[in-house]
Amino acid sequence: MVVEIDVRLREDVHRLGELLGQTISDQYGPAFLEKIERIRKGAKASRGGSLRGERQLSETLNSLDESELLPVARAFNHFLNLANIAEEYHRIRRRSAGEPAPLEDRVLQEVLSRLKQAGHTGPKLAEQLSQLSVELVLTAHPTEVARRTLIQKYEEITEQLAAQDHDDLTAAERHEVQQRLRRLIAEAWHTEEIRRQRPTPVDEAKWGFAVIENSLWHAVPRLLRQVDETLQEATGERLPLLATPVRFASWMGGDRDGNPNVTATITREVLLLARWMAADLYMRDVDRLASELSMQRASAELMAEVGDTPEPYRALLKQLRERLKATRDWAARAVHEPHIPSTGVLEHNEELLGPLKLCYESLHACGMGVIADGPLLDALRRATTFGLFLVRLDIRQDSTRHASAMNEITEYLGLGSYAEWDEARRLTFLETELSNRRPLLAPDYTPSADTAEVLATCRVIAESPTAALGSYVISMAGSASDILAVQLLLKEAGVRRPMRVVPLFETLDDLDHAGEVIESLLALPGYRERLQGPQEVMIGYSDSAKDAGTLAAAWAQYRAQEALVDICSRQGIELILFHGRGGTVGRGGGPAHEAILSQPPGSVCGRFRVTEQGEMIRFKFGQPDIARQNLNLYLAAVLEATLQPPPVPEPEWRADMDRLAADSLKAYRGVVREHPQFVDYFRRATPEQELGRLPLGSRPAKRREGGVESLRAIPWIFAWTQTRLMLPAWLGWETALARALERGDEQRLQQMRERWPFFRTRIDMLEMVLAKADGDIARLYDEQLVPEQWRALGQELRDLLSQAERSVLRLTGQAELLAHNPQTRAFIAVRNIYLDPLHLLQIELLERSRQAGEGTASPLDQALLVSVAGIAAGLRNTG
Repeated sequence: MVVEIDVRLREDVHRLGELLGQTISDQYGPAFLEKIERIRKGAKASRGGSLRGERQLSETLNSLDESELLPVARAFNHFLNLANIAEEYHRIRRRSAGEPAPLEDRVLQEVLSRLKQAGHTGPKLAEQLSQLSVELVLTAHPTEVARRTLIQKYEEITEQLAAQDHDDLTAAERHEVQQRLRRLIAEAWHTEEIRRQRPTPVDEAKWGFAVIENSLWHAVPRLLRQVDETLQEATGERLPLLATPVRFASWMGGDRDGNPNVTATITREVLLLARWMAADLYMRDVDRLASELSMQRASAELMAEVGDTPEPYRALLKQLRERLKATRDWAARAVHEPHIPSTGVLEHNEELLGPLKLCYESLHACGMGVIADGPLLDALRRATTFGLFLVRLDIRQDSTRHASAMNEITEYLGLGSYAEWDEARRLTFLETELSNRRPLLAPDYTPSADTAEVLATCRVIAESPTAALGSYVISMAGSASDILAVQLLLKEAGVRRPMRVVPLFETLDDLDHAGEVIESLLALPGYRERLQGPQEVMIGYSDSAKDAGTLAAAWAQYRAQEALVDICSRQGIELILFHGRGGTVGRGGGPAHEAILSQPPGSVCGRFRVTEQGEMIRFKFGQPDIARQNLNLYLAAVLEATLQPPPVPEPEWRADMDRLAADSLKAYRGVVREHPQFVDYFRRATPEQELGRLPLGSRPAKRREGGVESLRAIPWIFAWTQTRLMLPAWLGWETALARALERGDEQRLQQMRERWPFFRTRIDMLEMVLAKADGDIARLYDEQLVPEQWRALGQELRDLLSQAERSVLRLTGQAELLAHNPQTRAFIAVRNIYLDPLHLLQIELLERSRQAGEGTASPLDQALLVSVAGIAAGLRNTG
């Protein structure tokens, strides 16, 4: 069945492509543009099964001389980015009369309606919605390669698509929009799209601040207005003035796990830069409000604050502006050298909220509520959401760094080797020291460089305001002592307030024992006293999937959450589950709405904390209205999962999942860990080695030297995505499903898919990634890059990919993947026409680069990185 893409979207894509073609022709001439068009047409015909088209594509690409490789790669990369822009705008475009709103806009309304039908009262729904706590944790991403300069131009292109989306434009107005679009596309084309140097952690943090400044700052008040209106329409209730159902945190500048570039000095700088940015943004809001709020009538409370003045609102806002300016100026100075804040510097969020709230209440009291509910309400909601510190910065460090520091300290104190102690002895020592009022270390203690850095980070935490910081996350946590060690190090540095110290369970074994660790921790009387709030636990999706495959990892994550919910419920402790999800299926990615609704019952109790990473931040939150839609999806899903959680799985479903996970784990590890040729094959068949030396992010690609086990989950998955084998996302499923079908379990698997959201979501995500996979493309990488002795393994893996596809089709009863979602199939088909040339170019560039052995400054590497960026843009959720 041929599915047409929406005519308006198709027209936008065609128009942007034509303008890009004109720009390319202006620089390189019509003959070069014709060569690109022959490549495109050859790819399209080849995808349609034409051998002639395949020859045309191959011959045209082979005829390119060295100077043409980069511009051809850039042409297809730019087209795919322009297609993304058009698709994103299509989601938020103006709807004509009678045209239904997109799901993202109506989802909360539909959820409230379903919950009312299920018996929940209006006041109950309003209370629950106002108390939601969805916290998105923005993280840096080594596969986000687009420069901020280009991202800003992409945003302007979206604005022009919106400007032309009016039937009543005059010819002159339409021409003006077209000229502006052409200029923007030319500016983007003539801008180098790939940075030449690795970003620093501060660069990454500034990128995150730019997302807030350009998008989330505008999206949040729009979201809360929409939520308020939807809630009032559905229940008659209003969203409380200072409700903060969504908040933001960050790892950029705080995540030092395996990244030696993130130091205590960097963390301090990022905290101050966030404070500077927040003050600067609020100053813009207050300047506008001071200009608009020229009214004379005011409440007695406001007049008492400013005295006898004809323009009381302006007088109060000007006072606030001076304090914001003092805060911004202090933060700018303190970045370079420590400065004690003056009395004018804002230290607590109430100092920001107080004047704004006073103006708001006064306007309502004086009959000017329509004015209060304008930009002033937006400013108030920003202040409650972002606060004085813009985002809460999490700190993350590997457990081995803390254990090493503790070992050094115990040996310095003459107590022996902490590293050699068993868990019981460690806990006794840590509990004793945590309850002891004296310092642990003498003032003249001189630690090693690594330990000094751990202690310096703890001192930065001690010196920073509580509201500036989020949680302290411990990677590769495996025992209760891992948590207590951090608490002791924080205490020694002078941290006297409660701070959430969060174990991150991210291997299969750690997930299986997560409940035991938390239960032993909560059994410690001193720990319960220090907790003073909820117990936060982070579930790792990336490394667990890399360790065990996505099927076994997903089931372990599910069971770990069940155990944690049960333990904390019995102990009377509130639990916050922090989901470390990535953009790809192989890292727990996929549609957030469905993922939330598939969590174990009781695990989403009005609170949901999750990472949002790199290029997915740009795709989901880079435009204000796209961000508003995605935030709306989050709120609706968390509300529904809280009040109407999914069913408890049937015992036979659990038994089936145990068998599926066991079969999958054996098959996955049999390839990744046990096949003697796997590592060599992986490093030849994919651009893994090249990715490690390209300027993709501040963090090294490896934690240490070694094989696959030493790789971070992101480059591990990203490398396979570039070749379209997508191996980490499906390997193990093919064997598990085939054996289940052979056992005669088909009917029960279909029942699980129909009635159990967890299983249905996993199958849906598997189907999506299989639709994007392409064994024929992967074979081309093998034929040109892999020595003969390892090619048999590649064929085996492609056979397993085909097996996975057959099993999913049988389970879903479809003739082809995504038959139930023809629009997505059409999008993938269109993108393949532009992706195929990039894959073929990348294969050629990889071969030439490996033969030349050149460094990152070579033209080959620049063209290679453009191909990487283009394939990532075409496939979207890539890393």
